[in-house]
Amino acid sequence: MPLAARAQKKATPVIGYLHFAAPGYVPGANAFLQGLRQKGYVDGQNLQVEYRWAEGHYDRLPALAADLVARKVDLIAAFGPPPARAAKNATSEIPIVFEVGNDAVEAGLVASLPRPGGNATGFSILFTQITAKRVELLCELVPQTRRIALLVNPASPTAEPSIRGAEEGVRSRGAQLFIVKASTESEIDAAFASVVGSQGDGLVVSADPFFDTRRAQLVSAADRHKAPTIFFEREFCASGGLISYGSSLADVYREMGIYAGRILNGEKPADLPVVQPTNFELIINLKAARALGLNVPEKLLATANEVIE
Repeated sequence: MPLAARAQKKATPVIGYLHFAAPGYVPGANAFLQGLRQKGYVDGQNLQVEYRWAEGHYDRLPALAADLVARKVDLIAAFGPPPARAAKNATSEIPIVFEVGNDAVEAGLVASLPRPGGNATGFSILFTQITAKRVELLCELVPQTRRIALLVNPASPTAEPSIRGAEEGVRSRGAQLFIVKASTESEIDAAFASVVGSQGDGLVVSADPFFDTRRAQLVSAADRHKAPTIFFEREFCASGGLISYGSSLADVYREMGIYAGRILNGEKPADLPVVQPTNFELIINLKAARALGLNVPEKLLATANEVIE
């Protein structure tokens, strides 16, 4: 028994990496692996990572999660609300570290934020909860805004909380809101055409993993239709988008790696509180603003975390 116990202790732990996107996703796995290294785990040395990518297809996630459970991984890192839900449905025993943009309690992932209970914990990055703030920022950037469109994915759990947030934002600005929907690539182009046809003054892209996989298409559509659009991640602005507001995913992924390392070192998910961000990044792309004929207010420029020239 002592020999068996020592052999088991020396076994290389395996992490299942369950992601909504495809390989090459930015910020990708590097930030997560960096967090693991801070806790003493290096992939390929004393750790093995099994990658499972849904490539934007939520219907693949249950099978991918089940595969990781059958593989008997030591921990599942789930990126986004659909992967987190798929992992939670697949196992009540294997520890799960998640990142979700919606409310983790409302989503049924944990019992409470300070005391999650169960086998899951992680990061609730409030992407849907700050939709109202995105509406306000868009109105500041485009002062004549009276009709605002919100793009949601009707197949996603982020849709309803995003709509509630946008409704709050337009009320505070005295504007009107209308909803456009897209859950496929072709529907994205149709949604932007609908915004123009409905005489929308601007568009808020709701935080959703599917939209994250279509960054280039969304930025291109906004440029083609001359639609002032606010996004939820810096990477959209880095790709040519006008403005974004949200958490730094690279920072969140790194912290997820640290949490995963702590659990591999013996801590329990039930005892690790769900973390919420205290800082959000405002990114403005001046080149995109000039292309739209917009003069960015000095107040926004002064408060921006980054201005892309």
